[in-house]
Amino acid sequence: MSKLGTLGARLHRGEIGYDFVGKRKIWYGVSILITITAILGLAVRGLNMGIEFQGGAVFTTERTSVSVSQAETYAEEASGHDAIVQKLGNGGLRIQVAGVDTGKSDQIKKTLAEDLKVDSEKINADLVGPSWGDQVANKAWQGLAIFMVLVVIYLAIAFEWRMAAAALVALIHDITITVGVYALVGFEVTPGTVIGLLTILGYSLYDTVVVFDSLKEQTKDITKQTRWTYSEIADRSINGTLVRSINTTVVALLPVAGLLFIGGGVLGAGMLNDISLSLFVGLAAGAYSSIFIATPLVADFKEREPQIKALRKRILAKRAAAAAKGESLETPVVERSYDDEEPDDEATPAVVGPRAQRAQPSSRGRGRGRPSGKRR
Repeated sequence: MSKLGTLGARLHRGEIGYDFVGKRKIWYGVSILITITAILGLAVRGLNMGIEFQGGAVFTTERTSVSVSQAETYAEEASGHDAIVQKLGNGGLRIQVAGVDTGKSDQIKKTLAEDLKVDSEKINADLVGPSWGDQVANKAWQGLAIFMVLVVIYLAIAFEWRMAAAALVALIHDITITVGVYALVGFEVTPGTVIGLLTILGYSLYDTVVVFDSLKEQTKDITKQTRWTYSEIADRSINGTLVRSINTTVVALLPVAGLLFIGGGVLGAGMLNDISLSLFVGLAAGAYSSIFIATPLVADFKEREPQIKALRKRILAKRAAAAAKGESLETPVVERSYDDEEPDDEATPAVVGPRAQRAQPSSRGRGRGRPSGKRR
């Protein structure tokens, strides 16, 4: 078995682990800092909205020797507005000018033909009205709102409202970071960007639900034991699915990175950036939030419940009593043998699956005065 596979197996069995929930304040602080940076970028620089949202004209030319920077200058002089110019694979240019109406587009087209030294008849002009752009923007916001509502309803039914609230916070966290990165780098926001954003929200939700499902199983009848707190079991859930989350994220990021850095950067296919940047940033942020934000938030919410608070007090009191006697009680991160303990129903961990079976006292161990391995 590979080292990563061995690590994943040990994490799943609870032999090793990282205290994600115990150090949650660090991750909350990191997320708050990143979110504030994203919001500041959005407030200062704003989003570079494509003409699909604000209206304008797109001029596509035939092959020309004029550089992109020179073409931008020509377009801005001809239109009086900022222009975005991209070099096409056939050597032509794609010139976007926002805020241009139908009457002015013909004059801009004629001026561009003279400056670029191409035939005006071979310049293709596509116009997008501002009202159509508003409709696209409204539909995008409606789709995002409907998605969020359905997510909360589903999680509240399948799990509980605390998990639904934590997942919603994680999704908003992912959206804010992705939008902030778009503002900071100045990439154009197009309908492709919206598609990419909705895609990464679904991926982030999938990663979060995997951890939530494990947590739901392991905390079944949690109040019937006094070995592990809710936060400790939440840590087991994260560690048990950690390698799976890393593997799926890396596999998903590789092709997206190819689109972003090779397709958009090296080959100059700028239109690929619209969707690939949102996918790349969103996938990374989604993997982070599902591990460091969503599950620790659930643990925070649950630890405020009276019965979970009482359980924590009993567990800490039991550990303090054991420490006073010179004994030790294990935490859920390290697996140990229970053959030297008396079977205790109260100490049976509220965990299901292979890890729970290993944590159960051995029926053939020493108990009720019988030596281990002997039968009457």
